[in-house]
Amino acid sequence: MVKISEFQEKDVVNILDGKNLGQVTDLEINLQAGRVEAIFVPGKGNGKFFGLFGGGEEITIPWRNIVKIGKDVILVRLDDVMPLVKPEVGEGGYRP
Repeated sequence: MVKISEFQEKDVVNILDGKNLGQVTDLEINLQAGRVEAIFVPGKGNGKFFGLFGGGEEITIPWRNIVKIGKDVILVRLDDVMPLVKPEVGEGGYRP
């Protein structure tokens, strides 16, 4: 079992090109199914200061694209990395 705080300390690396995409900034959780649907990492040029301030542009990585979760790294398979604007968190703290 992995805590969210431990998950956010791991580097996310695309195995297709070896690029370090950054660290996990957020998770999308399906509360009805009880599973993680996707992880988010900062997009290029994200001007966040310690992850607190800045734009909402992030790369969405579906859970099915995660190849391996290791001690220090999360390996993902992404053919085309495109930053997406993360949907705003709805009332009650979850994404619709």
